[in-house]
Amino acid sequence: MSRLFRDVEGGPRCPHGSVVCIGAFDGLHLGHRALVRHTVSRARALGVEAVALSFEPLPREFFAPAAPPPRLLLPRAKAEGLLALEADQVGLLRFNGRLSALSAEEFVRRVLVQRLSAREVWVGPEFRFGKARGGDIALLRRMGEEGRAEGQGFSAHEIEPVLLDGERVSSTRIREALLAGDFAAAARWLGRRYAIGGHVVRGQQLGRTLGFPTANLRFGGKTPALSGIYATWVHGVGDRPWPSVSSLGTRPTVAGVEPLLEAHLFDFDGDLYGRRIEVEFVAHLRPELKFPDLPALTEQMHRDAEQARGLLRLDSQRAAAPLPAPLAAATQTPA
Repeated sequence: MSRLFRDVEGGPRCPHGSVVCIGAFDGLHLGHRALVRHTVSRARALGVEAVALSFEPLPREFFAPAAPPPRLLLPRAKAEGLLALEADQVGLLRFNGRLSALSAEEFVRRVLVQRLSAREVWVGPEFRFGKARGGDIALLRRMGEEGRAEGQGFSAHEIEPVLLDGERVSSTRIREALLAGDFAAAARWLGRRYAIGGHVVRGQQLGRTLGFPTANLRFGGKTPALSGIYATWVHGVGDRPWPSVSSLGTRPTVAGVEPLLEAHLFDFDGDLYGRRIEVEFVAHLRPELKFPDLPALTEQMHRDAEQARGLLRLDSQRAAAPLPAPLAAATQTPA
């Protein structure tokens, strides 16, 4: 049986019971990871499966298609990250008109009780769910207690927020830090540097004609959290991160529309099509601009590349200084 599922309907996935955590999990920051790890710990203690439950698209994307929120993490990367945190199963439930119309009570019955046989449910602070956001921790506790008479009860718990320097770690704060070019703050809240991964796809090959061939990643209709030109490391090419300069945006000079991440790997000669890579962001160089012609764009690309090389040389020299341990600098106590 696949460890990933997408549907509300279907037979029981955890016949012997489960411990479930629910959240958007966009970015898988320190708070998300504390929630998932605690869920896994509780599941191991009870001898049942650990299930991480989320939604795709995110509810905010579904309800505001004209102005969707920027995404820190694409669906596949989110599923892979949750599995890497040792969740036994990951549910990325299809959030559509049918699911959005489901009452909180019906969601509990169909998903948590019938589908997952939940024994414990763990959520983050201020968690809401169901039609019109009618469900909360109080409803979960009430329904879990009511179900005990039928042998289908569960306990519900709200985990305390993770704090760094007295501030709550949140996806919103990370998005704000990235937009401001504060990659150090974003890395502290994420527990790692911000990166975008995916399979390299074919583009228009314009960069190759300009002397700047790129490895291109698409976003599958999602809105990226960044826009501009960046000094980056590319992982998945060799045995070490590869220095690069990357453009993230719609390429206005050539009338582009779709957001695209284009990474130019310095002094690289090879075919990356179809390979899965990860682009790690180090520094913001400039915003995306519309140039009058391709020669002007090419001239700026040379300046960008030189600046990125210099920044990455400095970054490489500082590489011996590790990032803070993900949870050592954080304060968090399960409820």
